Amino acid sequence: MTSKRITPEWITHLKSDEVFVFGSNLHGYHAGGAARTALKWGAIYGKGEGLQGQTYAIPTMFGSIQDIQPYVERFVEFARSHPETKFLLTEIGCGIAGFSPEDIAPLFEKARNVKNIYLPQRFWEILDKKGSE
Repeated sequence: MTSKRITPEWITHLKSDEVFVFGSNLHGYHAGGAARTALKWGAIYGKGEGLQGQTYAIPTMFGSIQDIQPYVERFVEFARSHPETKFLLTEIGCGIAGFSPEDIAPLFEKARNVKNIYLPQRFWEILDKKGSE
């Protein structure tokens, strides 16, 4: 099942029913990494969270993993309430924000059973490993 819900390593275009999910900062300064890429699909400079065009911002550029968790939970609930849309999650927080996939992937445990959320391959590997422990 997970093999069909893996975010492509490089996202260069979006279909009309797809949303690019990226890590942002609270102020919505989309200056680098996936956040900068999100600008071409409607990310709004100055908006740090939520749906923006064909993108969805999850703040990761502040605080600790525990601080990020509520934003991830809001995203998962949002995706669950929009089953007609495919949400392509990038490795949020694993670039400029400085977290590792091992830090971030467990935040998406609840996303495992949300059929329209696609996760990066490394997140699936970490979640699957944790599930078998």
